[in-house]
Amino acid sequence: MEQFVTSFQTWEACDSFSMKLFARSPFAVEKSIEWSHREAEFEKRAGFATMAAICMADKKADNDVFEPFFDAVVRKSWDNRIYVRKSVNWALRNMGKRNLDLNYRAIDTAHALLQMQNKTAKWIANNALRELTDDSMRRSDYPRSIYRPKQKRGNRSSEM
Repeated sequence: MEQFVTSFQTWEACDSFSMKLFARSPFAVEKSIEWSHREAEFEKRAGFATMAAICMADKKADNDVFEPFFDAVVRKSWDNRIYVRKSVNWALRNMGKRNLDLNYRAIDTAHALLQMQNKTAKWIANNALRELTDDSMRRSDYPRSIYRPKQKRGNRSSEM
């Protein structure tokens, strides 16, 4: 993962590896947070792109897994480089699409970004809020063990 992340020169390569490989790794959470601290543009983007991808790749992860991601979004929301700010926004939006509780958490985070005296943070917040508060937005229900409890199946013959 380290050899790949330090070699990225384009957002396409960064995002492809982040979505198809990194997010499915047992090191995904740890590495995404680590990379979000990096200064190199595509290494930092890989951190946030991996966070965005984990939201859908790890369907069983508890909401606690995503708390450090919200902290990273707030911490790095000032970075105005286009490939970084778009990935920070992507991560925030995907966290908000994972389930109802994370949707509320993402909206609260976006409102906190609006309070910052930073143009990039406000752009990230406004863009995320536009999507996360849209009634037509598709929200998942992961982990399903919490958000879609198993329903007892009745005897089909008794239902007829």
